[in-house]
Amino acid sequence: MSNEIERFLERHDEAVAALFLENKGDELTDILVAALEEALEILVEAAPAETLH
Repeated sequence: MSNEIERFLERHDEAVAALFLENKGDELTDILVAALEEALEILVEAAPAETLH
């Protein structure tokens, strides 16, 4: 796994843990949505220009 992905996961793990302790579901949802969006961006960048279906 690249360093960029590891740092991304570490930041989000820390934020998620803090929100669980504070019981803040809305903020947790926002973080999870942002994480999914970033993950999709990484996948799109890593995907070949042409894909077969």
